[in-house]
Amino acid sequence: MAAVLAASAAGAATAQLPKLDDLMKGVGRLPGQSSGGGSAAAVDDKTGAAGIKEALAVGTENAVKKLSQVDGYFGNAAVKILMPSSIQKVADVARMVGFQKQVDDFVLSMNRAAEAAVPVAAGYFGDAIRDMSLDDVRGVLTGGETAATDFFRRKTYDKLYGAFKPTVSQKVGESGTARAYKDLIGRYDSVPLVSKQSLDLDDYVTRKSLDGLFHMVGVEEKSIRTNPLARTTDLLKTVFGR
Repeated sequence: MAAVLAASAAGAATAQLPKLDDLMKGVGRLPGQSSGGGSAAAVDDKTGAAGIKEALAVGTENAVKKLSQVDGYFGNAAVKILMPSSIQKVADVARMVGFQKQVDDFVLSMNRAAEAAVPVAAGYFGDAIRDMSLDDVRGVLTGGETAATDFFRRKTYDKLYGAFKPTVSQKVGESGTARAYKDLIGRYDSVPLVSKQSLDLDDYVTRKSLDGLFHMVGVEEKSIRTNPLARTTDLLKTVFGR
Protein backbone atom coordinates (compact mmCIF):
# COMPACT_ATOMS: atom_id res chain seq x y z
CA MET A 1 0.00 0.00 0.00
CA ALA A 2 2.82 2.41 0.88
CA ALA A 3 4.43 1.82 -2.51
CA VAL A 4 1.13 2.49 -4.28
CA LEU A 5 0.62 5.74 -2.38
CA ALA A 6 4.19 6.83 -3.13
CA ALA A 7 3.74 6.11 -6.83
CA SER A 8 0.48 8.04 -6.85
CA ALA A 9 2.10 11.03 -5.15
CA ALA A 10 5.01 11.00 -7.58
CA GLY A 11 2.62 10.75 -10.52
CA ALA A 12 0.58 13.68 -9.25
CA ALA A 13 3.73 15.75 -8.82
CA THR A 14 4.89 15.00 -12.36
CA ALA A 15 1.48 15.85 -13.78
CA GLN A 16 1.65 19.35 -12.32
CA LEU A 17 5.01 20.18 -13.89
CA PRO A 18 5.01 22.22 -17.12
CA LYS A 19 5.53 20.70 -20.54
CA LEU A 20 8.26 22.04 -22.79
CA ASP A 21 5.73 23.28 -25.36
CA ASP A 22 4.13 25.44 -22.69
CA LEU A 23 7.49 26.75 -21.55
CA MET A 24 8.42 27.75 -25.09
CA LYS A 25 5.47 30.12 -25.38
CA GLY A 26 6.65 33.71 -25.27
CA VAL A 27 10.35 32.88 -25.24
CA GLY A 28 12.17 35.66 -27.02
CA ARG A 29 15.67 36.97 -27.38
CA LEU A 30 17.75 37.62 -24.32
CA PRO A 31 19.02 41.21 -24.30
CA GLY A 32 22.76 41.73 -24.52
CA GLN A 33 23.80 38.07 -24.78
CA SER A 34 26.88 37.61 -26.96
CA SER A 35 27.16 35.03 -29.70
CA GLY A 36 30.67 33.80 -28.91
CA GLY A 37 32.56 32.34 -25.97
CA GLY A 38 31.58 29.54 -23.60
CA SER A 39 28.78 27.02 -23.87
CA ALA A 40 26.09 29.38 -22.56
CA ALA A 41 26.96 31.95 -25.21
CA ALA A 42 27.48 29.47 -28.04
CA VAL A 43 23.76 28.84 -28.45
CA ASP A 44 21.26 31.30 -29.82
CA ASP A 45 19.14 33.24 -27.39
CA LYS A 46 15.88 31.40 -27.95
CA THR A 47 17.57 28.02 -27.60
CA GLY A 48 19.29 29.19 -24.43
CA ALA A 49 16.02 30.36 -22.92
CA ALA A 50 14.27 27.14 -23.84
CA GLY A 51 17.17 25.09 -22.49
CA ILE A 52 17.11 26.88 -19.16
CA LYS A 53 13.37 26.35 -18.80
CA GLU A 54 13.68 22.69 -19.71
CA ALA A 55 16.51 22.28 -17.20
CA LEU A 56 14.33 23.83 -14.50
CA ALA A 57 11.43 21.56 -15.39
CA VAL A 58 13.63 18.45 -15.38
CA GLY A 59 15.46 19.41 -12.19
CA THR A 60 12.37 20.25 -10.18
CA GLU A 61 10.53 17.17 -11.43
CA ASN A 62 13.40 14.94 -10.32
CA ALA A 63 13.66 16.64 -6.92
CA VAL A 64 9.94 16.44 -6.17
CA LYS A 65 9.70 12.85 -7.40
CA LYS A 66 12.60 11.68 -5.23
CA LEU A 67 11.38 13.43 -2.08
CA SER A 68 7.76 12.32 -2.45
CA GLN A 69 8.72 8.64 -2.34
CA VAL A 70 8.59 6.66 0.89
CA ASP A 71 11.85 7.49 2.69
CA GLY A 72 12.44 10.40 0.29
CA TYR A 73 13.26 12.51 3.32
CA PHE A 74 13.75 9.91 6.02
CA GLY A 75 16.19 7.80 3.99
CA ASN A 76 18.31 10.73 2.76
CA ALA A 77 20.77 11.99 5.38
CA ALA A 78 21.16 15.31 3.55
CA VAL A 79 17.48 16.25 3.99
CA LYS A 80 16.24 14.04 6.84
CA ILE A 81 14.27 16.06 9.39
CA LEU A 82 15.91 15.57 12.76
CA MET A 83 14.74 16.18 16.29
CA PRO A 84 14.32 19.94 16.81
CA SER A 85 17.23 21.34 18.78
CA SER A 86 14.80 23.18 21.07
CA ILE A 87 13.45 19.88 22.39
CA GLN A 88 16.57 17.75 22.04
CA LYS A 89 16.76 17.65 25.84
CA VAL A 90 13.26 16.18 25.86
CA ALA A 91 14.39 13.39 23.56
CA ASP A 92 17.49 12.73 25.64
CA VAL A 93 15.44 12.41 28.81
CA ALA A 94 12.87 10.21 27.05
CA ARG A 95 15.58 7.86 25.80
CA MET A 96 17.11 7.57 29.25
CA VAL A 97 13.82 6.52 30.79
CA GLY A 98 13.00 3.89 28.19
CA PHE A 99 11.15 5.72 25.45
CA GLN A 100 13.60 5.28 22.56
CA LYS A 101 10.84 3.93 20.31
CA GLN A 102 8.65 6.99 20.90
CA VAL A 103 11.56 9.27 20.00
CA ASP A 104 12.27 7.29 16.83
CA ASP A 105 8.58 7.30 15.87
CA PHE A 106 8.45 11.06 16.35
CA VAL A 107 11.37 11.63 13.97
CA LEU A 108 9.93 9.20 11.42
CA SER A 109 6.51 10.81 11.48
CA MET A 110 7.93 14.30 10.82
CA ASN A 111 9.64 12.96 7.72
CA ARG A 112 6.51 11.15 6.59
CA ALA A 113 4.60 14.44 6.83
CA ALA A 114 7.23 16.12 4.63
CA GLU A 115 7.09 13.33 2.07
CA ALA A 116 3.32 13.68 1.89
CA ALA A 117 3.42 17.47 1.52
CA VAL A 118 6.16 17.89 -1.07
CA PRO A 119 4.17 17.03 -4.25
CA VAL A 120 2.30 20.34 -3.94
CA ALA A 121 5.57 22.10 -4.85
CA ALA A 122 5.35 20.92 -8.45
CA GLY A 123 2.60 23.33 -9.41
CA TYR A 124 4.36 26.31 -7.87
CA PHE A 125 7.62 25.50 -9.62
CA GLY A 126 5.73 25.16 -12.90
CA ASP A 127 4.14 28.59 -12.43
CA ALA A 128 7.52 30.14 -11.64
CA ILE A 129 9.05 28.65 -14.78
CA ARG A 130 6.22 29.83 -17.02
CA ASP A 131 6.36 33.33 -15.54
CA MET A 132 10.11 33.79 -15.95
CA SER A 133 11.14 37.08 -17.49
CA LEU A 134 13.95 37.34 -20.00
CA ASP A 135 16.12 38.81 -17.25
CA ASP A 136 15.33 35.82 -15.04
CA VAL A 137 16.29 33.38 -17.80
CA ARG A 138 19.49 35.23 -18.58
CA GLY A 139 20.45 35.38 -14.89
CA VAL A 140 20.05 31.62 -14.54
CA LEU A 141 21.86 30.92 -17.82
CA THR A 142 24.89 33.02 -16.91
CA GLY A 143 24.81 32.61 -13.13
CA GLY A 144 26.55 30.27 -10.74
CA GLU A 145 25.96 26.58 -10.17
CA THR A 146 22.86 27.18 -8.03
CA ALA A 147 21.48 30.23 -9.85
CA ALA A 148 18.26 28.38 -10.73
CA THR A 149 17.78 27.15 -7.16
CA ASP A 150 18.33 30.68 -5.86
CA PHE A 151 15.73 31.91 -8.37
CA PHE A 152 13.18 29.38 -7.14
CA ARG A 153 13.84 30.23 -3.51
CA ARG A 154 13.27 33.95 -4.19
CA LYS A 155 10.16 33.43 -6.28
CA THR A 156 8.41 30.57 -4.52
CA TYR A 157 9.46 30.25 -0.87
CA ASP A 158 6.64 32.27 0.69
CA LYS A 159 4.03 30.68 -1.59
CA LEU A 160 5.37 27.22 -0.89
CA TYR A 161 5.39 27.85 2.84
CA GLY A 162 1.74 28.89 2.66
CA ALA A 163 0.87 25.82 0.60
CA PHE A 164 2.97 23.35 2.59
CA LYS A 165 1.90 24.31 6.09
CA PRO A 166 -1.78 23.25 5.89
CA THR A 167 -0.75 19.96 4.28
CA VAL A 168 1.98 19.42 6.85
CA SER A 169 -0.47 20.24 9.64
CA GLN A 170 -2.95 17.70 8.30
CA LYS A 171 -0.33 15.00 7.76
CA VAL A 172 1.30 15.67 11.11
CA GLY A 173 -2.01 14.82 12.72
CA GLU A 174 -2.70 11.83 10.49
CA SER A 175 0.76 10.32 10.85
CA GLY A 176 0.88 10.70 14.61
CA THR A 177 3.59 13.37 14.78
CA ALA A 178 1.54 15.65 17.00
CA ARG A 179 0.54 12.78 19.25
CA ALA A 180 4.15 11.62 19.52
CA TYR A 181 5.28 15.17 20.29
CA LYS A 182 2.63 15.66 22.96
CA ASP A 183 3.51 12.29 24.46
CA LEU A 184 7.20 13.19 24.61
CA ILE A 185 6.53 16.63 26.08
CA GLY A 186 4.05 15.20 28.57
CA ARG A 187 6.53 12.65 29.86
CA TYR A 188 9.28 15.28 30.05
CA ASP A 189 7.09 17.81 31.83
CA SER A 190 6.19 15.18 34.41
CA VAL A 191 9.82 14.94 35.50
CA PRO A 192 10.41 17.09 38.61
CA LEU A 193 12.63 20.17 38.41
CA VAL A 194 12.74 20.47 34.60
CA SER A 195 11.70 23.51 32.60
CA LYS A 196 8.67 23.39 30.34
CA GLN A 197 9.30 23.07 26.59
CA SER A 198 7.31 24.22 23.58
CA LEU A 199 7.60 24.17 19.80
CA ASP A 200 5.51 25.24 16.81
CA LEU A 201 5.71 21.79 15.27
CA ASP A 202 3.90 22.66 12.02
CA ASP A 203 6.24 25.58 11.37
CA TYR A 204 9.31 23.49 12.12
CA VAL A 205 8.34 20.61 9.81
CA THR A 206 7.26 23.01 7.07
CA ARG A 207 10.54 24.93 7.10
CA LYS A 208 12.65 21.79 7.24
CA SER A 209 10.61 20.31 4.39
CA LEU A 210 11.37 23.38 2.28
CA ASP A 211 15.04 23.34 3.24
CA GLY A 212 15.23 19.76 2.00
CA LEU A 213 13.33 20.56 -1.17
CA PHE A 214 15.62 23.42 -2.17
CA HIS A 215 18.66 21.33 -1.28
CA MET A 216 17.50 18.64 -3.71
CA VAL A 217 16.68 21.17 -6.42
CA GLY A 218 20.24 22.45 -6.01
CA VAL A 219 21.63 18.93 -6.31
CA GLU A 220 19.69 18.39 -9.54
CA GLU A 221 20.78 21.75 -10.93
CA LYS A 222 24.46 21.09 -10.24
CA SER A 223 24.14 17.68 -11.85
CA ILE A 224 22.65 19.10 -15.06
CA ARG A 225 25.33 21.78 -15.20
CA THR A 226 28.30 19.48 -14.56
CA ASN A 227 27.35 15.89 -15.43
CA PRO A 228 26.81 15.06 -19.12
CA LEU A 229 24.79 11.97 -18.16
CA ALA A 230 22.22 14.19 -16.41
CA ARG A 231 21.49 16.07 -19.66
CA THR A 232 18.74 13.75 -20.78
CA THR A 233 17.53 15.71 -23.83
CA ASP A 234 19.21 17.10 -26.93
CA LEU A 235 18.28 20.62 -25.84
CA LEU A 236 20.00 20.24 -22.47
CA LYS A 237 23.10 18.83 -24.21
CA THR A 238 23.16 21.82 -26.56
CA VAL A 239 22.81 24.45 -23.85
CA PHE A 240 24.95 22.91 -21.12
CA GLY A 241 27.41 20.84 -23.17
CA ARG A 242 31.07 21.73 -23.13
